[in-house]
Amino acid sequence: MTYKKVLVLAPHTDDGELGAGGFISKLIEEGAEVFYMAFSTAEESVPEGFPKDILKTEVVAATKVLGVKEENVLIFNYQVRKLNYVRQEILEELIRFKRLNNDIDLVLIPSLKDIHQDHSTIAMEGVRAFKTKSILSYELIWNNLSFDTQAYISLEEKHINKKIDALKEYKSQGFRDYLSAEFIKSLAIARGVQFGVKYAETFEVVRYAIK
Repeated sequence: MTYKKVLVLAPHTDDGELGAGGFISKLIEEGAEVFYMAFSTAEESVPEGFPKDILKTEVVAATKVLGVKEENVLIFNYQVRKLNYVRQEILEELIRFKRLNNDIDLVLIPSLKDIHQDHSTIAMEGVRAFKTKSILSYELIWNNLSFDTQAYISLEEKHINKKIDALKEYKSQGFRDYLSAEFIKSLAIARGVQFGVKYAETFEVVRYAIK
């Protein structure tokens, strides 16, 4: 891979790690600089007993496990499930970032077919802002009624373990079954079987730019 500067767009904290944590770990290991933008910390959905802003600290800790620099983690406070109400503001934030980082050569977004309203908003605005770049959509199978497995990234066990360790940082979200180590590893194995390797993550190809 020749990607040097990568942007991960996460509607909510944890989406990027869930969909592409192994790939992010591998990219950083191979020398890429990764930026991570989270648009909602879902304060309304934080369980009782945790500070309302707990997901801000958890996403920084989780991405750090993968190797993302803290200064490269950009967190916004848009209201959960209402990102579509502020899609123009989000687009302007993305364009502002692009102006400062026009050498981004890969953008990771949710699937354009994701049924969650926040996810589809970030996917669409991501395409609008970065239409001249290579764009891959990551897989969140509980939100995807269909998903085209067009690109596979071969991963090693160390990459999957980092993904699992990163997701463990979301202690406030530990009740969610899709955060379990068993699920993460099982999906990586299943995708690996499809690709003829031990572990893999799969992506939809939105745009593939060769320059």
